[in-house]
Order: sequence, then structure tokens, then C-alpha cells
Amino acid sequence: MFTPQIKNITPAPDQMKHIWELLQEYPYTSHAKADELYIKAIKEIIRFHEERNPFYKQLLAYNNFDIDQLNSIDDLAKIPFIHANFFKTHVVKTAKEEDIAMHVTSSGTTGQKSQHFLDKWTVEVMHYISDVSQQANGYISDQPCNYLVFNFEPYVGFKTGTATTNQIMMQYAPKVHVNYALRYNGQKGHDFDSFGVVEKLIEYQKEGLPVRMLGFAAFLNFSIDKLKDMGFDKLTLHPDSRCLFGGGWKGHADKEIPKAAFYQKIHEFFGIPLENIRDKYGSVEHPISYVECEHHHLHLPTYERVIIRDVETLEPLGYGKPGFAQLISPVITSMPSHSILMGDMAVLNPGEFCPCEHETPYFEIKGRAGTSKNKSCAIAASEMLQRK
Repeated sequence: MFTPQIKNITPAPDQMKHIWELLQEYPYTSHAKADELYIKAIKEIIRFHEERNPFYKQLLAYNNFDIDQLNSIDDLAKIPFIHANFFKTHVVKTAKEEDIAMHVTSSGTTGQKSQHFLDKWTVEVMHYISDVSQQANGYISDQPCNYLVFNFEPYVGFKTGTATTNQIMMQYAPKVHVNYALRYNGQKGHDFDSFGVVEKLIEYQKEGLPVRMLGFAAFLNFSIDKLKDMGFDKLTLHPDSRCLFGGGWKGHADKEIPKAAFYQKIHEFFGIPLENIRDKYGSVEHPISYVECEHHHLHLPTYERVIIRDVETLEPLGYGKPGFAQLISPVITSMPSHSILMGDMAVLNPGEFCPCEHETPYFEIKGRAGTSKNKSCAIAASEMLQRK
């Protein structure tokens, strides 16, 4: 069985000892227990970028930011943020060019793409946080399974973040067969292979192994409807089958099903237990993933904090109030994306509101503010449905 190993991470630079200590905490340790260590870690990453990145140094000066202002977790709101859209038009690397290990982009078919450059440390930490989060959520198994990926089939030079994430997700259970719903068409584009998906689902059902379905929710919903149109009332899969979505329904808001109803639709058609149907959240601009618990809540890993900001004043809000989500993490060294203001609307809730064993707060995504010029991976994918 796959087992996360922190020893596999390249040792942290000497000036990042508290970040290294934070990574060794259980991924859902109560924030109250880890707050003091977290503040020390976030101060380390701010100094790290300030000393190496002229743009970030100017940003701190422009905002009159003094690192000595950070004395408690309540002071996190004082950290200057960069809007996620900034990375659609600017590249501000902290890492040296020769240290870049990965280059990922968002995947709009038109318009601008966000770009993120990752050094070896950031890549390894990103993978490690994903590993320990998935382990804590019961996603790692030694049971061989078949994969159906509702995402872009990779090819040499393909760099979208969602495709990279799904490659990580496929290491958590042994692969027997892997098939992609969005097939590479040989012209640096992708087409939705709806009949191929239906064929593989029927084939997988007959084979009898667990099936893991990853990627964009809209394409699985489309596939269920096609199977129903073909006369299938249900297609019962192995009870240890799982769904793990990412990317949302953007571009198909008029067809989006409320999450609870969509999960119930999957459960009734495939017989997959509701606790095995989950969503995750992440972005190219801030490459730390959040995954739902068995009660379908996106708990913050111990290595992350989220501030919700008022959409008009950008003042920080408390629990239960919708606003823009500011994501803060001390583990990203390649670019100054450790404090990012997303275009997503979200609500933060106390951890005790969820009956699961995770002790950290969780947030709910309520929608996204944006323009047609800034298309995400999910929007690019949804356009394929419109071409059908």
C-alpha cells in the first residue's frame, strides 16, 4: 500500500525549520494546537520571498508591512495578498530558473492562462500534503482498480494543473486500466469521447473491480444521462468504487445539480456509497489541495489558513459570512503565492460543526466571480459538451 513519507522530501533550507516542523503535524491537527508554530512558519516564508524576490519586497513596502506585526493568528489578515488573476499576466518567480522542476498552467481554450512554476521543494511538499490528506480521508488502498478520468488525456508538453493533479490521485490505489474521457485529438486539443466513456463503464462493471472516477463533475453527469437514454436504469459498480471531483461546473451553471442531489444521483445509479463520493478544491495559483471528508466538507489542512474577505471592502469576515477566499500557506517557495486572494466566493465554518474526526475549520465554495476572458480548466472542458 502507498505510504506517505516525509523523509522523501528534500530537506528544507536552514531558515525554514519551523515550516519543516509544521509539515510533520497530522494534517488535520486542531489549528489552536498548531497556531504558534504556524505563525513562526509563515514569518519564515515571508522572509524567504522578501530576500529573494524584488517584486515581493516592493509589495511588502508598498503595503507598509512589518513582519513584527505577526504575533498571533489574528494578525494573518495583515499579510499582503496577490490576486490570483495577477498570474494570468505576470511571472514573478522566486526560484532560480535552473531550480524549476515543473511548469503548470490553467487550461482555458481562449483567453489568458495562469502559470505557476514549481521548484523541487514545492513539488515534493505539494505531493506530500496531498498524500497525507488523502490518507487521513481513507482514500489510499492496496485494492487494484480501474480508473476513468474525466479530464484531459495528457500528451508530451501538456501542462495543465488539473491533469497533473489527477496523475497524483492515481497513485493511491494500484492501476489496472486507465481511460480518459477527454481524448487528445492530435492537434493539441481534446474532444469528449462520450461513447468511449459509456463503453468503458459497461466494461468495468462486467470486470467487477472497484472503479475510481476522477475529474470534472459535469462529464460524469452527462455520461449517466447518456446511459439512461440507452435504457440503463442503473449500472452497479463494485461497492469500494469512488468518485473524486475537481473543477466544478463552471460554464454549465444552467445545468448544474446541487451537490447533494448530484451525489445521490451517482449513488443510485452506480451503487457507490455516498461517503465514497467527494469533491476537492485547488488552483494552479495556490497548488495546495483540499479534499472533502466523509460528510462532504472541505477541511483546511494544518498547513493552511483561509481568510474570508468582504467583497466590497476586502475586510476580513468571521465564520458563516460569504466573501472572497484568501488562501495562506507557508510551504510554497518557488513563487510568492503563499497568500492569494481567489475569485471564489466562500464561507468558513468551525470544525466542530462537522461530525467527522477532523478538528480543523472547513469552507464551502459558493461560486466564482470572474469574466469570460478568464476561463478555467472546467470552462474549457465544458465547451466540449457544447460541441456535442
